Amino acid sequence: QVQLVESGGGLVQPGGSLRLSCAASGGTFSINTMNWYRQAPGKQRELVAVSTTGGTTNYAESVKGRFTISRDNAKNTVYLQMNNLKPEDTAVYYCNALIYITLVPRNYWGKGTLVTVSS
Repeated sequence: QVQLVESGGGLVQPGGSLRLSCAASGGTFSINTMNWYRQAPGKQRELVAVSTTGGTTNYAESVKGRFTISRDNAKNTVYLQMNNLKPEDTAVYYCNALIYITLVPRNYWGKGTLVTVSS
């Protein structure tokens, strides 16, 4: 059973930094796209950053220049480096990945990690 497990969330002051990690594990699989989403209280879940197997990355306009997505394919892990954090970045951050198991693509989600930006 493939699982995605996030870590690295917490409380940080405005202007601070955090690094989120998401590791995939469980069986034999091939990972395609790995993404980060977030959901703030009372709001819909939104796409924050995308990382494709070809190395392409994309970001929501609200985080461009402040967040960086990267991945370590050998470790089946994706990271989200978040700098110059703002109170509006407060949300539960979810890892999402398109994973192939015996050539069948499936969409997987982690359980989320809470990021709180507050003084």
